[in-house]
Amino acid sequence: MTGWRDLAELVRAPAALSVPGDVVAGAAAAGTLRPRTLALAGASVCLYWAGMAANDLADRKIDAVERPGRPIPSGRVRPGTALGVAAALTGAGVTIAALAGGRRAAAVAVPLAGAVWAYDLIAKKTAAGPAVMAACRGLDVLLGVGPGRYRAAVPAAATVAAHTYLITLLSRRETTGATASLPASTLAGTAMVAGAAASPATTVGGLLSAWYAARFGAAQQRALTSPDAATLQGAVTAGITAFPALQGALTARAGRPTAGVAVAGAALLAAPLARKVSPT
Repeated sequence: MTGWRDLAELVRAPAALSVPGDVVAGAAAAGTLRPRTLALAGASVCLYWAGMAANDLADRKIDAVERPGRPIPSGRVRPGTALGVAAALTGAGVTIAALAGGRRAAAVAVPLAGAVWAYDLIAKKTAAGPAVMAACRGLDVLLGVGPGRYRAAVPAAATVAAHTYLITLLSRRETTGATASLPASTLAGTAMVAGAAASPATTVGGLLSAWYAARFGAAQQRALTSPDAATLQGAVTAGITAFPALQGALTARAGRPTAGVAVAGAALLAAPLARKVSPT
């Protein structure tokens, strides 16, 4: 029988800590950070978990060779179960978004869900893969806007999307290794993302941005000297667990430093949890 631990590994449950901050950053930028933002964050988590389950379903043949210990190739989770989990979580995510944010939230949640499935089933193995994944996280930021102006949240969405693009580039080589040029280019991109998230108007935003850069950058520095598969996977994990620090910086930049610190606090939990259940 499939246990809850198997399902948690299927959806990379701890990695969901990297998700709610998207919605909070979008709401803060649009000036619509309200209690209902928590419900929209819940919708975002459902869609993220759905994407993880669909990803493993689509990659089950490759994982049988490269990651035989994953839930599906190991036989702990059946493909049909993974499909059911992915579909149920997708439906839950869209429904929660519509109930919490009305038509405007549903208008973002539906294309977000479509982009998630498109990435897993079609785009992942193509050159468009990183861009599609980046679009997913950018839409996730816009999910938090609610009744506010989408234009106000576009810079935050673009920054989160850029970080996602960098992680996805690294993840495409985390089972094969690469040359030093890959982490060199993503490290340069990380510096640009950190600069975009920092705010001269708030010390909190600058500190959180620096924390993000240090956390993700250190792992990429290690990959510069040893760009093997294990080190690149470590860089991907660092990028995922650094998400809350980046989202916190963006939230503080929008004039909500207390909320920014709260969001960034998830990064303190993400790293130890990643050692128990891999987020990649």
